[in-house]
Amino acid sequence: MSKRVLTTESGAPVADNQNSATAGVGGPILLQDQHLLEKLARFNRERIPERVVHARGSGAYGYFEVTDDVTAYTKADFLGEVGKKTETFIRFSTVADSLGGADAVRDPRGFALKFYTEEGNYDLVGNNTPVFFIKDPIKFPDFIHSQKRDPFTGKQEADNVWDFWAHAPEATHQITWLMGDRGIPASYRHMNGYGSHTYQWTNEAGEAFFVKYHFKTNQGIRSLSAEQAAELVGKDANSHQTDLLQAIERGVNPSWTLYVQVMPAAEAAEYRFNPFDLTKVWPHSDYPLQRVGRLVLDRNPENVFAEVEQAAFSPNNFVPGIGPSPDKMLQGRLFAYADAHRYRLGVNHTLLPVNAPKATTAENYGRDGFMATRNGSRHDKNYEPNSYQGPAQTGAALSAPLAIHGWTGTHEAPAHTKDDDFFQAGELYRLMSEDERKRLIANIAGGLSQVSREDVIEKNLAHFAAADVEYGKRVAEAVRALRED
Repeated sequence: MSKRVLTTESGAPVADNQNSATAGVGGPILLQDQHLLEKLARFNRERIPERVVHARGSGAYGYFEVTDDVTAYTKADFLGEVGKKTETFIRFSTVADSLGGADAVRDPRGFALKFYTEEGNYDLVGNNTPVFFIKDPIKFPDFIHSQKRDPFTGKQEADNVWDFWAHAPEATHQITWLMGDRGIPASYRHMNGYGSHTYQWTNEAGEAFFVKYHFKTNQGIRSLSAEQAAELVGKDANSHQTDLLQAIERGVNPSWTLYVQVMPAAEAAEYRFNPFDLTKVWPHSDYPLQRVGRLVLDRNPENVFAEVEQAAFSPNNFVPGIGPSPDKMLQGRLFAYADAHRYRLGVNHTLLPVNAPKATTAENYGRDGFMATRNGSRHDKNYEPNSYQGPAQTGAALSAPLAIHGWTGTHEAPAHTKDDDFFQAGELYRLMSEDERKRLIANIAGGLSQVSREDVIEKNLAHFAAADVEYGKRVAEAVRALRED
């Protein structure tokens, strides 16, 4: 069987792909060697800007199957019938490190899911923790800068990490999660996923509900100690990628069961703490988990760059029956995520196969721009309304409107009766066994003891003490012992 002919990008056959054209034998290379110049120029441009956060990631295709009737809460078509399946793509990631970072590190994990529904793509962007470090997006760039490599030393610095946290008491809950036993998942298959934010569901009658998503792993929770993680990184820095790839190739398809917590919209205003605060969870005793369906991953990407690196998830990609809430972090991300992809991938990134709708067709008047492949013909107009049968609006809102009132300005979030930055962190600590507490204390002290400023240490110790007196005392003793060594 003869091989296909190698060509240039313009389609011309390549005579020699082993030797550059030169001025005589052993002479200098000729500028007229178009094939050489094309290869070098393309090679120089193979990389695109990496994500500022969530740069290091892995992905897989699968499906979501509805197992329970939730039509009382949402009119979303892909959730409208028990047994219905929807194709999905998921991207797991670490948050703080660069594209070349290791997988088995103490860091939250991104859990970004794209549903290719018949009403358009629905993107659900979350983490493997139900809470986050901050509650207002204006602090997000500063937070990430504090966790990234220092401009002078070129590495993550404990002074920066803990100095920011010293000035962000609301981070205490997430710090307790991160420094606890689940801070380093053993693999992407062995961790839960959460929508983290509060979202809105709307049913056919127009009734609104606020929801939180919980994807519970069916493989069971497995995590690594700091010592186990360090050993694993030395053996395989790509451990989570290796595990996910090989499991699916073997036919061991990982799965998660989706549950939601549902709060009637009318209850939000009087709830004892702000239900849109990303640093807090809703107690299950108040809003029990209700099963929705099952997520299964059964196919690996054929090309990691094309399908994982270029995958674009935007939490503003909603479908009828699902919408945003007043969650300030979510509101910020509605802009920031899509804008990041326009910067990294270009304005036409939604036309890439991994990002394009699969169960329907995108119909709009977006035209031109870099790498445009959907420009229309002389029969297609690029404005609306028009008289030429172009796509038109439906007039039907995707979700229920959110009530607003008051004056514009840089307001703090409205205070509820029991709003507090520390109470839930203390509850989490008190739920831990003694062995879990010991590991948590050791993990926190290991980083905090490296901070050079005593005032920064004391501010952080005060946060842990505010969460739980014993918690604060034990961290303080462990930090002191390490600093005296």
